Amino acid sequence: MAPISLTVNGASRTAETGTTGTDLFGDDRRVVATRVNGELRDLYREVADGDEVEAVLIDEPDGLDILRHSAAHVLAQAVQQEFADAKLGIGPPITDGFYYDFDVAEPFTPEDLKKLSKTMQRIINEGQTFVRREVSDADAQVELAGEPYKVELIGLKGGSAEEAAEGASAEVGGAQLTIYDNVRKDGTVAWGDLCRGPHLPSTKLIGNGFALTRSAAAYWRGSEKNPQLQRVYGTAWPSKEELKAYQERLAEAERRDHRKLGAEMDLYSFPEEVGPGLPVFHPKGAILRRTMEDYVWKRHVEEGFSYVTTPHLSKEGLFHTSGHLPYYADGMMPELDDDGQAYRIKAMNCPMHNLIYRSQQRSYRELPLRYFEFGTVYRNEKSGVLQGLTRVRMITQDDSHSYVTREQAPGEVKHLLDFVLSLLRDFGMDDYYLELSTRAEEGDKKDKFIGTDEQWAEATAVLEQVATETGLELVPDPGGAAYYGPKISVQARDAIGRTWQMSTIQYDFNQPERFGLEYSAADGTRQQPVMIHSAKFGSIERFIGVLVEHYAGQFPVWLAPVQVLGVPVAEDFQPYLEDVLAQMRAQGIRTEIDASDDRFPKKIRNASKSKVPFTLIAGGEDRDAGAVSFRFRDGSQENGVPVADAIARIREAIDTRAQV
Repeated sequence: MAPISLTVNGASRTAETGTTGTDLFGDDRRVVATRVNGELRDLYREVADGDEVEAVLIDEPDGLDILRHSAAHVLAQAVQQEFADAKLGIGPPITDGFYYDFDVAEPFTPEDLKKLSKTMQRIINEGQTFVRREVSDADAQVELAGEPYKVELIGLKGGSAEEAAEGASAEVGGAQLTIYDNVRKDGTVAWGDLCRGPHLPSTKLIGNGFALTRSAAAYWRGSEKNPQLQRVYGTAWPSKEELKAYQERLAEAERRDHRKLGAEMDLYSFPEEVGPGLPVFHPKGAILRRTMEDYVWKRHVEEGFSYVTTPHLSKEGLFHTSGHLPYYADGMMPELDDDGQAYRIKAMNCPMHNLIYRSQQRSYRELPLRYFEFGTVYRNEKSGVLQGLTRVRMITQDDSHSYVTREQAPGEVKHLLDFVLSLLRDFGMDDYYLELSTRAEEGDKKDKFIGTDEQWAEATAVLEQVATETGLELVPDPGGAAYYGPKISVQARDAIGRTWQMSTIQYDFNQPERFGLEYSAADGTRQQPVMIHSAKFGSIERFIGVLVEHYAGQFPVWLAPVQVLGVPVAEDFQPYLEDVLAQMRAQGIRTEIDASDDRFPKKIRNASKSKVPFTLIAGGEDRDAGAVSFRFRDGSQENGVPVADAIARIREAIDTRAQV
């Protein structure tokens, strides 16, 4: 055979014609696929002369996707073994797992999932291989005639992924259709599915590192107009140990769930009578929220921002001017009619800030000009994606807009990014990286972004330079920009390693032009400013939800809605303790007293569940000595602390934003 030249993991080498990825990497069981000239391929496929070939490891992102997509195929095979009439939808990998949709007569039960898990394990243990076949559209439609959803996807192949379905590109992506057969060791075909691939070399690589987690209803192609299918979710990891670690993380996340803790701590609720995605904050939750707002308001003023307020709704034309209705109408609430005049509840604050800027002539000497407000906006989020405080329809943003010259833009972006990061650190979020969202550069999606190539290049370069200078990890997000300009977002990791998108900084060359914003330059000409959007919390509702989970409800003293809970040993000592707490309130300390009829031991148990930083206990010895006993969240206790010292210690913990 004639030799061929390859680049393998960055190094040049020769090989024989017909060489496969298995020949190159077969000695390393961690390798599950290849990346040939940037394209993911099955390990057994041949490489050609001049190819650049990389190994794809099972524990890297692409490898995990291949593992999970292969597990989804095994799930579908198991379902059709156990439920012969089941029709197949789609089965893509998702973050930390996979799902597959099925049209079945009855919803899956927990017992069904247990049975399916056992069937999957039998298939996995057989060591079936995933074998790729290229098929024509016509032949695929004939072969899959009994699978109506697959046939529909084949008919949509020429359309966009949005027209097909979420995850459908994993099945019909590209010009060439392929079917993957699951083949037993004796060469017989056990099962097959329409799929783009690639897949694992063998089902055995799934091992026992998988689990089915739950089932739920899901509409075909995400539309309520289509049939309702049953979606089975699962997770898959390279080893049983990694699966167990993931399950422990899930259990910890459930313990920290802000919806559960919010109810236990009496912070907020989600009444059905109000509507989905519209939280109600109770007194303690409102104190937490106001403490955060007051602190951030003070920091904005210190950073040179002017506070403004704007209405919750406006004539519809304002959002045509800004470009939001042409480009973002689906995200806005439906129009309101006032005697034939269309109004919209605002989904963003920036158009009204532009009107404040435009209300008088501006000079270059005023720039940067910075406005901010705690503006509550409303988004028409689908009910299926709403989740507690972290995905809501009512979004209160600490929203700011800076108006600057083009020359000032890099400095202002740096100022905003430094401000954002310092605020996150103030709230205990100090593990983060940056994401740079840019426009899509080709295809249909490019049409969703306005502005010239030159404007996008300049704006992107400014953001990228400032982000790079921070020294933080910078992750590209092509196609993730707002329609009017690129953005930097801060991705913060919480106490158990989950990532949350927090603050954003966006460069806008669009709205100043649409609103005719100008300033008088030093040479007397009229120039157009650059507008830079920034939200530090992003959404205060969402930020509260993240903080509840980050701290597991045990807030630093300065943030805690109740900083001191008084627990008298008996009713006789309640007046003394109330007097002590009154002295603390005079020093700005937030206090409560447990005046219930519960016995003292139960009051102590309740205090530990309340997650209050300091529980102060008073009995006879404390009253006689003018002292109190401290009980801390970890269960430790310090007795006989003089009242003046207790107040000073608590006040210091608040002022230093201590976590106790």
